[in-house]
Amino acid sequence: MYLYNSATHKKEEFKTHTPGHVEMYTCGPTVYHFAHIGNLRSYIMEDVLEKYLRYAGYDVNRVMNITDVGHLTSDADEGEDKMLKGAKREHKSVMDIAKFYTDAFFEDCRKLNIKRPDVVEPATNCIDEYIKIVSGLMDKGYAYFAGGNVYFDTSRLDHYYVFNDHNEEDLAVGVREGVEEDTNKRNRNDFVLWFTKSKFEDQALKWDSPWGVGYPGWHIECSGISMKYNGEYLDLHCGGVDNAFPHHTNEIAQSESYLGHPWCPQWFHVHHLNTATGKMSKSKGEFLTVSLLEEKGYDPLAYRFFCLQSHYRKALVFSWENLDNAQGAYNKLLKKIAALTDTAGTVDEEVAGTFKEKFIQQLGNDLNTSMGITALYDVLKAKTNDVTKRAILASFDEVLGLSLLEKADALREKEQKAATAVGGYTVTGEGDPAIDTLVLARGEAKKAKNFAEADRIREELKAQGIEVTDVPGGAVWKRV
Repeated sequence: MYLYNSATHKKEEFKTHTPGHVEMYTCGPTVYHFAHIGNLRSYIMEDVLEKYLRYAGYDVNRVMNITDVGHLTSDADEGEDKMLKGAKREHKSVMDIAKFYTDAFFEDCRKLNIKRPDVVEPATNCIDEYIKIVSGLMDKGYAYFAGGNVYFDTSRLDHYYVFNDHNEEDLAVGVREGVEEDTNKRNRNDFVLWFTKSKFEDQALKWDSPWGVGYPGWHIECSGISMKYNGEYLDLHCGGVDNAFPHHTNEIAQSESYLGHPWCPQWFHVHHLNTATGKMSKSKGEFLTVSLLEEKGYDPLAYRFFCLQSHYRKALVFSWENLDNAQGAYNKLLKKIAALTDTAGTVDEEVAGTFKEKFIQQLGNDLNTSMGITALYDVLKAKTNDVTKRAILASFDEVLGLSLLEKADALREKEQKAATAVGGYTVTGEGDPAIDTLVLARGEAKKAKNFAEADRIREELKAQGIEVTDVPGGAVWKRV
């Protein structure tokens, strides 16, 4: 597989520390509110990546954190803790807020066919790990205590700006414009590893530490959780592109300084979901959730389909018109699959193998999901039997996660039950539209008192092994 590496700014062959095994880490949600669909785009693409790796034969251990402490409203280690903000908004405890929105996040994931990672770890479960890393960084001279907090000393690094080169003098004082300068810092881009002092002394969650009662900084949490469950060598780190700086930059700084060796060679960043006015964000009031899409009549998997039509490294523009087009295309695809009703024959393994090999190559070119969608239509046009087509589509859907056969079969069943088309005449049977059509035609002939035609159709059905029983308002058929 060839994957674009945000750290080197080029597409590279994907290699792992242990051949055939992938240690994968995903930055999880801060569970202070519902996830909006812009956040969920990243999780959809990361889900496809994980499923592709498994499909291509890798053993994968995927770890995700749940940020339930320490993520402040500014990446500059300033502002109110997002969890505390959520608790105040809803007059609940921080842990009640965390549980409710963690459950809500994974319910959204279920609706979008996003697989739950192998390990899901709340930040509050790993305080001892953070303290161990911070202590180690202080012992090695990479961290210092000032004004009640422990800071990472970025001046000790040969290269800090991993993902983008910046002129330090061009950066805003606290990373973001309008943030007051933290006079405790030795260097402008030093960051907090452990807080005991902040503007908000009513911080809900605090723990004892060698530096006093306090709580961890946001960045240290991902390093600690990854080292606990992925080990010292991480193969693949994923997240939204907005996490590259400072969050992922700081993860690399503290992790490699603590471990004393390179930590994670491959970085996978998903770009923004934009609206006509720019990046979709909660702060601008663009709070579109999966539940809202459902309320408006959209299938959540149509949104997944919408995301897969675009490349993860391109900003995707959301509009209701674009989502309408995706829903229409998804429905038409399901209708084509529902028409694959010929169950005779067996899977042509040679054809299936050829399609699978091509599919692996297409998605293996920097996770080209749009080509993965195109591959579905190529299967439908292939000169092979329906059984083989269904088997190939089911195989591809292990990666794409669109519930293609399940949805198509449900659509076919729904259409069959709706065969009340003529004069309220209902046909029920064993799920074969061709037979349903004949039985319905026989009912129309009887209604028109064309008994000769009705008898002819009955004999045709009988020759196919179909027994028809008339019932009030229609007919029931079965194979005998």
